[in-house]
This record gives sequence, C-alpha cells and structure tokens, in this order.
Amino acid sequence: MAADSDLESEVFEITDFTTASEWERFVSRVEEVLNDWKLTGNSARTLSPEKGQYTSGTWGEKSQDINFADFKFYITHYFLKEECDQDEGTDSPKEDVLPLGIQDLLCMNNDFPPRAHCLVRWYGLREFVIISPGTNCEAIISESKCNLLLSSVSISLANSGCQVPMFVQIQQKWRRMYAGECQGPGVRTDFEIVQLRKVPSQYNHLSGLLDIFKSKIGCTLFPLPPVNIAIRFTYILQDWQQYSWPQQPPDFDTLLGGEVGGVEFGKLPFGACEEPISELHLATTWPHLTEGIVVDNDVYSDLDPLQAPHWSVRVKTAENPQCLLGDFLTEFFKLGCRKESTEELLGRGLTEEEGKDNSDISSALSKLTEPTATVPITKLYVSNMVHTARKHIRRHRRIDESPLNTDVLNSVLLYLFPDAAVEKSSENVKSKTAPSNSGETTEQDKNSDYNLFLQLKSAPSDSLTYRLALCVCLVNYNYGGMRAVAHLWQEFVLELRYRWENNHLIYGLTGGPPDLRCCLLHQKLQMLNCCIERKRARDEVRKTLEGSKDRERRVSGGSQNSRQAPESTAAATRELSQGKSWDSWSDSEDEFFECLSDQGEIEAPQTEGGKDVSKGKAEGRLHPHNNMTLLNSTEPLYVPVTQEPAPMTEDLLEEQSEVLAKLGTSAEGTHLRARMQSACLLSDMESFKAANPGCVLEDFVRWYSPRDYVEEEVVDEKGNTVVKGELSPRMKIPGNMWVEAWETARVTPARRQRRLFDDTKEAEKVLHYLAMQKPADVASHLLPCMIHAAILKLKEEESVEDIPSVKKSIQQAVSQASKLLHPPNRDYKKLEDFMNQLMVMEISITRARSLKAKFSVSEDEKGEDADELEKFVSSLLEEPEVAVIGAGQGPAGSIIHRLFINSQRAALLAPMDDDLVSDRKLTGRSSKVADFPPPAGREILLRTCVPRPAPYSKALPQRLFCVLMKDEFRLAGAFSTDTSFF
Repeated sequence: MAADSDLESEVFEITDFTTASEWERFVSRVEEVLNDWKLTGNSARTLSPEKGQYTSGTWGEKSQDINFADFKFYITHYFLKEECDQDEGTDSPKEDVLPLGIQDLLCMNNDFPPRAHCLVRWYGLREFVIISPGTNCEAIISESKCNLLLSSVSISLANSGCQVPMFVQIQQKWRRMYAGECQGPGVRTDFEIVQLRKVPSQYNHLSGLLDIFKSKIGCTLFPLPPVNIAIRFTYILQDWQQYSWPQQPPDFDTLLGGEVGGVEFGKLPFGACEEPISELHLATTWPHLTEGIVVDNDVYSDLDPLQAPHWSVRVKTAENPQCLLGDFLTEFFKLGCRKESTEELLGRGLTEEEGKDNSDISSALSKLTEPTATVPITKLYVSNMVHTARKHIRRHRRIDESPLNTDVLNSVLLYLFPDAAVEKSSENVKSKTAPSNSGETTEQDKNSDYNLFLQLKSAPSDSLTYRLALCVCLVNYNYGGMRAVAHLWQEFVLELRYRWENNHLIYGLTGGPPDLRCCLLHQKLQMLNCCIERKRARDEVRKTLEGSKDRERRVSGGSQNSRQAPESTAAATRELSQGKSWDSWSDSEDEFFECLSDQGEIEAPQTEGGKDVSKGKAEGRLHPHNNMTLLNSTEPLYVPVTQEPAPMTEDLLEEQSEVLAKLGTSAEGTHLRARMQSACLLSDMESFKAANPGCVLEDFVRWYSPRDYVEEEVVDEKGNTVVKGELSPRMKIPGNMWVEAWETARVTPARRQRRLFDDTKEAEKVLHYLAMQKPADVASHLLPCMIHAAILKLKEEESVEDIPSVKKSIQQAVSQASKLLHPPNRDYKKLEDFMNQLMVMEISITRARSLKAKFSVSEDEKGEDADELEKFVSSLLEEPEVAVIGAGQGPAGSIIHRLFINSQRAALLAPMDDDLVSDRKLTGRSSKVADFPPPAGREILLRTCVPRPAPYSKALPQRLFCVLMKDEFRLAGAFSTDTSFF
C-alpha cells in the first residue's frame, strides 16, 4: 500500500513539457491571422506601381485583436487596392523574383507621397502588416520585449511563408518607431528606425548622410555602385499680411456702426473675420540625382529652390476660423434653446400701462403734439391718431431702457412693412400688397431656388416670414440678443393687430388660405391676412348695398329717410373702424345675418314626398350651369353663391382630427362625426335651394356630385329613347347624411347664413397665439427660414467661386435639411450637426476666395496664365498636394516666389518689391536678403543595390530615408541581406 501511494504521488508530480507557452500561442495566433488573410506563400509581382498611384489610389485596411497572455495587441493589414496584375496568371512564379516589399524599396514612381501612412512614405511599400499595442496598453519600451516581438514576427513569417513586410510598433506612439522584417526565398530585409530630438551637426547635410548609408551597408566592393538620391526641401510661408483676405470692409454709414462684414437688413453676412489659410507649404524636389552630381556639405550647397525641377504646393488651413454666417446661425440656434418668456425679459409694465392709456384718450392725443415725441413706427396710417398715440406712450415710457434702439426698430419695421412709408402712393401700396401676377409666379416656379422653401417647409424668399427671420437673426446677433428679439416681436405683433383692426392687408403675403407646405408661423400670418381679406370684402359689399339703398330712398322721395341715411352710414362706418365685430349688425341689417331665425321674404319650404315644391323668390344666383334645367320644371339650374370653406392651419387640422378621432366608432359617434363634417355641405344645400326654387335633391347632386347621379337611356312605351336618371346606390342607403342634410336645409342664401368662417374669432385666436410666443418659440418657428436663407447664401457665394465639392455638399444639405425640418419633433442634436456642415461649406468658399485673391493676375496678364492659375487654385482646394507647372518659372511659381520674397522683406524690414527696384538703380547692388527662408523640413532618400553580406552575395536593394527638421532627426533604413550562404 505504501508503494502504491508513493507511485501515485510521483505520477501527479510529472510536468508536461509539451504544453504550449504564452509566447508559442502568440506566434501561432499570428500565423492563423496571416493564413486567414491569405498572405502566405509567394505573392511576388514584377509590375511596379504607376506614378502617383499611392496618392490617387485607394488604400484598404483590416484589423484583428490578438493577445500575448493578458496583453492586447492589434494586428492590421494595410494594402493598396489595385487591379490584378498580368504576371499573376502564370502557373508557377519564378523562384528568383524578389518579394513585392523588397522590390518597392527601389521604385521611384511614388517618392514623397502626400497624406500617406508614414511607412509608405519612408519605405515606399504598398502592402504591409503592423502589430501594435492595444488602446489602453502601455508602450513596448523594454529592449527584451522588443526583441521578443521581433523574434515572434520572424518565426511567424518563416512558418507561414508570408512575404509581406511585418512591423511591430515600439516605444511611445508619438515617436512613430517601428521595427520589422520581410522574408523571401534566400533574402531578408530588416527595417530599422532611429529618431533623435536634434540633428547632429556632422549629419546636417547630404555628405554626412551618405557616410552613414555607406557605413551601414558595409559593402567591400570597390568602386561602390552609385547611390541614387532624391531630395525634397519644404518651405513654409506664414506671413500673408501683404495680401489681406477678401472680406467686405465695414460701412460706417450703416446702422451696424462699422461692423466687419456688415450688411443691411434682408441680407446675411458672409466670410471669415480672419485669414482662413494659415500656411502655404512649398516643396521643391530633385527626384533623380546621383552621387557626385550635386554638392551639399557644411560649407556649400547646390540645392537652390529656384533651380529645383519640381515644385508642389499644399496649404494648411486655420482651425475653426471665425466666419460671419456661421456665427449668425450659431447664435440664432442658441436662441431657440432658451426658456425665458417675453414678460420675464421685458417686464409686465407694458401691459399695465396699456390699460391706463385707453382710459385717457385726451392725454394720448396731447402726447402727439409734444416736441420730444417719438416718430411712430407705422408712418402710413396717421389717420388713426388714437392708436398711434397709444403705441407712442407705450414706447415713450421706457425709451431710455428699451432693449432695442428706436432707430433700429423703425428701420426693421419699415423693412418688414415697406407699405408703411409715408412717401408711398396708395396705388403702389396696393400693388405691393397684392399677390404677384401669373407670369412672375410661373418664372419663380421654374426657379429651383424659389421652390426651395417647399423642400425645407419654410416660406418663400419674398415673404414677410422670410424677411422676419433675417431681421430676428440680425437683431439677436448685433442689437441686444434675446431681450431685443422679445422687443421686436412685441412690436411686430402690435403692428399685426393694428392692421387687423384697420382692415390693412399684411405686406408680403399672398392671398388665399394658408399654404400647408410652409412653416406654421407663415400659415398663421396667412390666416390673419385671410381674415382681413374676408372682413374687407364684407365691408365692401355692405358699403355697396348701403349706397344702392340710399339711391333708392332718394328716388322714392323719402326726404326724411334720405336725411338720416348718411348719418346712419357714417355711424356704422365709425363703429366698424373702431374694431366692432360684424355680430352686432345682425339685428339691424338685411344683408348679412348670422342667425337662422329671420328669413325675410323667403318662403318656407313646402315638401311633398321628400321633394321641395315651393316657388319662392330666387336669391344668390351666379350663372346657369351647363344649360341644365331643373327636373321638376323648365327653369334653368343656377350655380348658387356659396360660402368658401373655412381655411385652416396645420395645427387646427391636427386638433380637429384628434377631436373627430375621440368620437369613437360607435353609431352615435359616427353620426355626430358626419354632422360635424357636413357643415359646408349644409350651407351649400341652403344656397342651392335659395338660387333654385322648386329644386330637389337630385338637382343638387347633379351639380355638386355628378357621379352620384346615374343616367341611362331607356325606351318608353312609344318606342322613343329617353334618358332617365336616379341617385347612385350610396345615396339611397338608409340614413344617408346627404338626405338628412337636404331635409333639414332651409332656403337661405349665403349672405343670410351663419358664417362658416368667423374671421373675427379666428383673427383674435391668431393674434393671441402670436402674443404668447416666447423668443425661443419665435426662433424655432423661423429656423427653417434661416436654414433656407443660409443655403441660398451659400449657393450665391459658391456660384461666384465655382467649387464642385461645395456644390455637391449643398445639394446633399438640401436633402438632409428636408428630412430634419419636416418631422413634428425635431432632433436638435442632428440640427446642430447640420449647422456645422453649413459652416464647413462657408469656410471652404472663404478659403477659395482667399487663394484666388492671392493667385490672381492683373488685367494685362490675363489669358492662358489666368486659366492655368484658376485650375491651380481649384486643384489646391480639392487635392492634398498640387504640382506647380513650370516650377519656379511658371505663372503660379512666379507668384509663390514673389510671396516668399515679400514675406522675407517684411520679416527683416527690408524694402518691398517696388522699393527694391529703385534701390538697385541707385546703388547698383542687390539686396542680401534671401528669397526663401531656411527650409522647415529636409527629406533625403538614398537608394542603391549592393551584395550583402559578402562580395559574392546576391545584389539586393538598400534604402535609407532621412528626415531633418528643427526638432527631429529621423533615419528609416531598409537593409537587405542574402541568406542563401549566410
């Protein structure tokens, strides 16, 4: 038993050395990823990438997570997407062909590619794999850990047969340090990087760098094969003072008081308040040089930028430059997020004071004669002195503490209501107030900019609502913010009330019912205008009838009545001008009753078998209807004068729909719903009965709904073909609402019916709705109009500069805005992002304008140079880097050269161009100031192909990329070795 227990303990203490370690699992996991991505095997290709393909081509990227114990890594594959090469179709690739990554080391078609991965720029690779630490993991700083990762990469490449270069990221991420390896049959390339803060003095030129390259290669051949050299110097221009940005200068004569980019009411400002282009980077390149052709050491250099064969330019833009349109939109959008009410902003004193003003009219009239009286806002309607005085007192009481300056307020209101100007003739006012003629409307409908409001649910660009949005935005930004907006809105509502009380149409609104395609505020203003139109039309008819009655009285010889009629007419006019409702006239006038009790001379309908057989006096006829006659007589069928349906805004329609929906689906609810919806039908039936005495329901249906009267040809007893008609089956359903309505309809012309649309009530509802709006509510209502105005402004400015990318962005913005503005509940986060997109477009247009101003030519130089410069500026805005045609001798190069010269002169307080010419004539000497500053960055690329490590080894590519900057010195080397006999 003791022996068994000892044996058992020995068995359990055995260590299994075949278990994979964490390092082995990591290597295996890397190999699995390479196999999954199909990067194994010989992927050699001999076709070199085309010139500029690294910049114009599309780069792909795919990534995956891998772990080393509990340490997280990302393995990422970068590759240039390209079409399949012809050489890939061969059955068996050549064994002596180098891997693609090693071939790319010597390719000269894509040196110094802009906006590429740093490894692409340093090594010219088009495909590689990187293993980097996870997001929250510490950097690989320890040398032992770096060697462990490199050995893992080497083993993974050897086991999988992958010929794609693989790198590991070491040190801190900001240093961009990579170590890597590429393996092929009998070859290996090691990728190494050195990065220092300062440039060693002995390596601050080409000669020193060549010494490093040759010593690193360690080639024993003599003479050494020539080294291919590519050099790129970058010069930075930061001083643009001699070319100010093309922003509109301030106009000190306007109300804006010298604001930069200031505009008058009705226009949005545009442009940047600072230079949108911060720097211009000029890259001068010597692409193909060999050792011995160029001299560059610590004593002398042949590298003159003016002699460089290739120039390229890129611009660095300012981060978030202040732009006027963007600032206006941002402040307006912030206004819509506030919560303060008008009473909180302006106080309740205005309302309390108004009640006192009405009690003492004499004091109000006396205020008008004071020498310090403020000019009334509404200058046209001076006939109503009481109203003007009331407005004057309300404003005069707080004139010192008014949030909005009186002059500015008057200017805004005169812009919104130009028909209020005293100098305007009444005919001009009438023509301005009336809707546009059909010809102009047709042209506007063809204009996409005019119809833009339909997509955005805003308002036409010539409407009062659109102009109000511009004024509110301008007042909010320049004249006092939210309190000034509250003040303006209060005065705006008072102006609307005055126009309603005095029957003056609202300027800038088309006639007719509210347009449900527009924003709700525009619909409310249209509703108020519609009420004024109805009230004016009713007053015109009343005055006409009073005039005709007065003439009848005079003809009849009623002297007493003739003497009293003008007085009663004048009294009626006075009462109506003071805002009395028409309801008060229902008991005294014959023409417009709003109750059904008094039928006048109209006979009550007599029915027999459900058909009216009365023969009363016909009233309210328009014209005969299609030569039809009544079914029960030979009298023509007349079209009656009917009441127009009550116009409604979208919120009223929604409210009505909710009320009807709450009635439910019961029989009683359905019947009540039908009666509520048949008010207009009942009115039309009563008008039809009044216009066609003796008519029947079939007559009404023949006119009102011809499809519900079915006619067919039949043969009578005598053999003649006659046409007989009857109501449709749906009209014969028991309990049909049409039949019930016809039976209850009385013989009442439209002028005696109760109004379907009570304009007095609806107008007061609109005015109350407007008065209750907070400044934030006003901004929310006007937001679609502001976006509409901003898009139109962007379109206008873009058409001048002609930027294809901005034009496409504007089209996309319109589509996006139509989706954001139509839903009832707006997503303000998405709207804020949309505003930022509009600001980006403004910045792009401003950048284009700035560049065009700097690269413009004079009138004498226009021609081919102007076209070339225009293409150059357009490319500079769209592409990361643009080649300068003709380098320093071309039209663009000459301008760039002059920019650098002037910048150098300005920096050293030297004479400018004109002064320099005169100085040379007088002294015979040229200025010693250099045309260009010292290069901000120098990039030197050294390449050769030599055998390593032995003279009899295979000649393989060697490459060293050198970066020399003020605060950085970097060497990125790729050194290949023949491993066949090593």
